[in-house]
Amino acid sequence: MRLVKLGFLSTILFLVACSESNTQSPLPIPEDGTEAVRFELVSADFNNPWGMVFLPNGDMLVTEKSGEIKLFSNDSVLNGDVPGGPQVRVMGQGGLLDIELHPDFENNAWVYFTYASDEGGSGAMTAFSRAQWNGMTFENHEVLYKGSPNTSRGQHFGSRIAFDNEGYVYFSIGDRGNRDANPQDLTRDGGKIYRLHDDGRVPADNPFVNIDGAKTAVYSYGHRNPQGMAKRPSTGQIWSHEHGPQGGDEVNLIGYGKNYGWPIITYGVNYGGSPITSETSRAGMEQPVIHWTPSIAPCGMAFVENSNYTGWDGDLIVGSLKFNYLVRCVLDGDRIVEQQIIANNIGRVRNVEMGNDGYLYVGVEGKGLYRLVSE
Repeated sequence: MRLVKLGFLSTILFLVACSESNTQSPLPIPEDGTEAVRFELVSADFNNPWGMVFLPNGDMLVTEKSGEIKLFSNDSVLNGDVPGGPQVRVMGQGGLLDIELHPDFENNAWVYFTYASDEGGSGAMTAFSRAQWNGMTFENHEVLYKGSPNTSRGQHFGSRIAFDNEGYVYFSIGDRGNRDANPQDLTRDGGKIYRLHDDGRVPADNPFVNIDGAKTAVYSYGHRNPQGMAKRPSTGQIWSHEHGPQGGDEVNLIGYGKNYGWPIITYGVNYGGSPITSETSRAGMEQPVIHWTPSIAPCGMAFVENSNYTGWDGDLIVGSLKFNYLVRCVLDGDRIVEQQIIANNIGRVRNVEMGNDGYLYVGVEGKGLYRLVSE
């Protein structure tokens, strides 16, 4: 266990841009009145816990990138790989990715997945599916959306899932390493966030349903590799974050039909330092709520609600693969006005979720599942 006193952290995120000014400046860390937390290991029986959901009875379903789904109950993994889920192609950054419960799960038992699929040819592409949970296994698995075409490239599958207050479901597919073709072309999958009805139907009012050749499931575009997505409980808005290249990691408030600019505008550069573009803004393209330069490699995000942490409810928590910590983002309206590093040195954070017990749970590559406990 490691004790983290938030008011006395010496580490601070620099070069963070707020959406109103787009200027870069350090953010202060409060000196008192903050919460102390320790992170404790819940289970080491997970290798790469990519997604997790909490069942009404307190059990957890956890996805492993390797393709396994594990049921965690009474502090132990039951029966190994849970059958009945998606058929997964593991390649590069792809594998079994996110998992999410239907908002009316207690009545319909639907569970949703994103994953790399080789259906339709060689290589793979991100797919979105659902199956019903019977208490020990999955039944009635069905694919709701499969991106195309497959590619042998191993990067930027995305992918996260979130439901809004109206019951629409959103999921992300990264640009699949084809930045010059996919993110800005509405006729191509990749570099997009999608919106569907819970049964896979395309909503009649989706933004691009009347554009010839467009992928009608698309809700927003111009994304690079979104690996965090969550509904903000106080507003119902969908928020997302995505990896930039070298610099320019972003947090975005996702809007109807909006273009987030990749790769035409970015605060990042190519790996090695050469420029991608000279533009960080352009009319008709959205600015991030914040961006991180240098990159923190964000993965996983959650809004704090009904928690055991004093003063944290409403805050946004983002994981860092690169720097092995979580970032607590304090919001004022739709702006992030303050950041703190928490759970420093926890390891490569792959996912973070609010548990139904009021605690944050963190999936860490190569280490397992952790819980943040307030002191």
